[in-house]
Formats: sequence, structure tokens, C-alpha cells
Amino acid sequence: MTHGPRYHRGMRIAHLEAGRHLYGGAAQVRYLLDGLTARGVDNVLLCPRGSELAAVAPARVHALPMSGELDVLLPPRLVRALRRIAPDLVHVHSRRGADLYGAAAATLLGLPVVLTRRVDSPEPAWLGRWKYRPYAAVIALSRAIEAQLLAAGVDATRIVRIPSTVDTARYRPDAAARGRLLAAFRLPSDALTVGVAAQLIERKGHAVLLAALPELVREQPTLRVLCFGRGPLEGALRAEIAARGLEGHVVLAGFRRDLPELLPGLDVLAHPAAREGLGLALLEAASAGVPVVACDAGGIADVVVHGATGLLVPVGDSAALRAALARLLVERPERARFGAAARAHAERQFDVARLAPAHLSLYERVLAERATRAVPTVTR
Repeated sequence: MTHGPRYHRGMRIAHLEAGRHLYGGAAQVRYLLDGLTARGVDNVLLCPRGSELAAVAPARVHALPMSGELDVLLPPRLVRALRRIAPDLVHVHSRRGADLYGAAAATLLGLPVVLTRRVDSPEPAWLGRWKYRPYAAVIALSRAIEAQLLAAGVDATRIVRIPSTVDTARYRPDAAARGRLLAAFRLPSDALTVGVAAQLIERKGHAVLLAALPELVREQPTLRVLCFGRGPLEGALRAEIAARGLEGHVVLAGFRRDLPELLPGLDVLAHPAAREGLGLALLEAASAGVPVVACDAGGIADVVVHGATGLLVPVGDSAALRAALARLLVERPERARFGAAARAHAERQFDVARLAPAHLSLYERVLAERATRAVPTVTR
């Protein structure tokens, strides 16, 4: 590497994102790239071939074969790509082997590297001390992830909390959204609508919600539940919906690009996840002025303020989830009050305008500390 450090304007950052779909983590990388590019940062995205992020990212793209933790040829591919890019700093955004191999490639080339940890998953201290050692800084999305990193042996001075953010101009309250929602799914005008916006995977807790619905439907016959998202459990969830006699009340709505226009029309968002780093769907619902009923897992409590912007229940507790949903579905004034408070909370704490400045501050700190270490001391 022969170039000198480029601070702020002209700073070159290599971003490694191994996810193929434009889900929560990749969506945040897109927000970050937008903000950094607007501030004059030269961004280069390293991602898998066929990545949805690559099609929309405001960055130069290096698409590589990436097939997870067992892809032992990924490190030399990353080394070759990083040599060509010659970045000032490498930012690893995901797992799937990227958190191990990205750090190894950057370290081999003598490049500073930072990691964003998004997952809510404790790790043993012996693994954490080894895994996170190469990183100059580890970004935690929530208090829960920060606590897990500390428990895994990561020094507090290397942990920086930067939460996910939401575009509050795009996700905003809209009185016309209810009409769009009812029309899109041919719902009756008196429908009480509960949404779920999550991948159809086990940890998102759809089964917990389905277990709560038969009794809730008996109490509220106009209830309609719209499950937005796709994933491997679609077939199993369809079978369970049929077995519980819920076909007329639950819709597997799939992935909707018009979700920002539909979301404000919901009465409540349900999020029964068993693990969650922070929860982009929660931020989007809050920004749209929709109250949330969620399980108190991971970083969810950073977004959902119990009794103020929504309600939290114990993880896996279908009865408590049913009771909390029943409360909000009956109490329309409380829904409105929670929704307004949720919108204010999103604007105050999670607006997308906060994302790029927070990362720029971290990048500049890491590069300045590295430059200081590189300057030889003069002894007298």
C-alpha cells in the first residue's frame, strides 16, 4: 500500500456484506453507503454474485463467489480484491464467514478493520477473544449486543454502539394507507389489521403468534393478520394456518416492495421473535406511527418502550402475546397514543441522518489512532 490516509472526503472504505437479499442488514448497508457517498467518501462494496444490494448500492461493486463459513477459498479472493481496491479501512457488515475471513484478509494486508455485529447470539469468551481480536472496533446495534460482546471478552474501549436507522421521511404516518391496505388484500372495511414483517424463519416466532390467534379471532372476528416476508418456513406455516382453521384470517403476503405505503395502515405490528439484534421492521413500524406488540428479546427493548410506544411480553409466551394484542385492538385511543409516541421516538433516536456521521466519526478515530501508532517516538 503506497497511498497515504484520506480523511473524510476521498476516504476509501471497502464494505464487505455477504448477504444476498436486501433484508435488514443489507438495507442498513445501503443507507450507510448513501450517507457516506453524499459526504464524499469513496465506497467499494464486496458482495456475493447476484446480491440484491449490488443492484442499488451507490458504490463501486466487486462481486465475488461467497458460500459461507466453509468457503476456504474466500480469504485469498478477498486479499486479491482488497489489494486492487487499496482502501484506507475495511468495514465487515455480516457473518456467513465474512466476520472471520474479512478480518483475516484485512490483517494480512495491514489494513485496519471494523465489524458491525447485528445478531443477538451469545458467544463463549474463548471464542470471542479470538474472533474479535483483529478488529479495531466492533459496532453493536443495541444494548443487548453490547452486553454480549462484553461477556465474550471484547474490551469495552473497542465497542461502539451505533443502532440501525430508518428513513423517517419514507416511513411516516399516512391516513390514506388504510385504504390502500384494505384494497390490496380485499379486506372488509371494519377489519382490525395486525401485521408481521419478518423472514419466514423459526426465530421470528410466527408459530407463537399462530398459537395465540384462535382465541383472539373468537374475540375479534374481524381480525386479519398479514405476514409480510418470505423464507423456508412458508409451507409449514401454511399447513399450520390450515390446521388451526385460520385461512380466513391470516394471509402470507410475501415480499412487498410497496410495504412503506401499506405499513401505516396497520392497527398493530406483532413481532414475536425469540432473538433479535434490534429489528428493522420495528423501526419502520414506529416511524410509520404503528404501535408494536413484541417479545422482549435482544435489542427489541431499545425500540419498543413498554407502555409508551408498544407492549413487550416474555419470549415464547403465546398467552401473554394474545392478551397484549387484545388490549391494543380494543383500545383505539391507546393505539393512537402509542403510535404517536413511537413516531417521536423514531425521529429522535433512529433517523437515518444519524447513521453516516456516526460511522465517519468512528472511521476517522480508528485511522487517527493507527496513524499515531505509526509515528515513531523521538527520545531525548
